[in-house]
Amino acid sequence: MSEAQSETEVVSIARDLTAFQQNILVILSEEAMYGLAIKRELESYYDAEVNHGRLYPNLDDLVELDLVEKSELDKRTNQYALTETGRKAVLDRLNWVVGKYVTDDERAADVRGLVDDALDA
Repeated sequence: MSEAQSETEVVSIARDLTAFQQNILVILSEEAMYGLAIKRELESYYDAEVNHGRLYPNLDDLVELDLVEKSELDKRTNQYALTETGRKAVLDRLNWVVGKYVTDDERAADVRGLVDDALDA
């Protein structure tokens, strides 16, 4: 498979993800985490409980798509990390959102402000 075909597949995969799955990728962009930490981050974002029955099948799907890597921290705890393919999927999504949002200089300044705030945090 050529590199161009591989990039096309990443874009295609990323665009077929649910919002919930995309949010998991964004959370893992910060650092590798175990399942309950991901669950807490999602619950904070949604301001609602996230059931194990929703979280873990989605994590398994992301692992199967090679967007997330699963490793064993100990006998009972798995850690999840964003793969390079997952990082490209997050960037593809951000590129699309920013491209749709930034329609003038004022909106571009809004995005620059968000980036600056994130870097200062």
